[in-house]
Amino acid sequence: MRRDTFLKSLAALAASGAFPLSALAAANVKMMVPANPGGGWDTTGRALGKALTDSGAASSVTYDNKGGAAGALGLAQFINGSKGDPNALMVMGAVMLGGLITGKPPVSLSQVTPVARLTSEYNVFVLPANSPFKTMADVVAQLKKDPGSVKWGGGSRGSTEHIAAAMIAREVGVDPSKINYVAFRGGGEATAAILGGNVTIGGSGYSEFSEYIATGKMTALAVTSDTRLKGVNVPTLKEQGIPVVIGNWRGVYGAPGISAAERQVLTDMVLKAVKSKSWTEALEKNNWTPAVLTGAAFDKFVDDDMASLRATMVKSGMV
Repeated sequence: MRRDTFLKSLAALAASGAFPLSALAAANVKMMVPANPGGGWDTTGRALGKALTDSGAASSVTYDNKGGAAGALGLAQFINGSKGDPNALMVMGAVMLGGLITGKPPVSLSQVTPVARLTSEYNVFVLPANSPFKTMADVVAQLKKDPGSVKWGGGSRGSTEHIAAAMIAREVGVDPSKINYVAFRGGGEATAAILGGNVTIGGSGYSEFSEYIATGKMTALAVTSDTRLKGVNVPTLKEQGIPVVIGNWRGVYGAPGISAAERQVLTDMVLKAVKSKSWTEALEKNNWTPAVLTGAAFDKFVDDDMASLRATMVKSGMV
């Protein structure tokens, strides 16, 4: 029997309950991270990889970072290089949806296989420690005076921090199309630019900037949540008279062309991983909110969120 036929038979048996999932625990998972090291997708992928091995859902996990175009370059590589691979996973999330809307690349999420939403996280806007500005009100005043003089640094075009910046501009009476947004290919690049004072204000998931905020290297101005984050003494945009709330979720997809049974096995592996102590510790460390969703509910969520993001981006002048 061919190896691929054998694996599909095992997957079908596992999905039907006739074969224990533990028999597939020796899977060597290949994790595509469609971003450079140091950002939220990279942190998520490596935390999930550790949880997969610690829980026994996988025997090993290898990582492949491919940044650029809001994840579209990594998505293209995943589509072309992982077709039919039942052990391949790709990290993705709201940022990829936004990038697909703005960039219109020749690849789409319809070509790969939904597995699970994992977490939700809100963005924080920060200033370099040596910034002449001290508050969000200072930034807004300068934005109104000269929109182009305020350089917003963050993830790729269409990222949640890019959308949030456009929404902020709209809410304070500035044409969103005039914002000066500087996109970076990964969280590490954006962090370096902020610390170096190469942008006026930066945005990203709170976990990516938390250590720099704690050590005083960055000044936190506002979070994009509806209420203050637990254990985080940073005001919301709403508290400061700017009615902008936007979250950032992350999840994983499987390779193109895998069967329903293989998708179920991957789903079961991820569900086992997120019940582990390792994953719980990652949630706490990174201030991630658990938001696990699988199956048809996840499929619908992605479709609905794509439509919602598109509407928001059109309204904000980004599309």
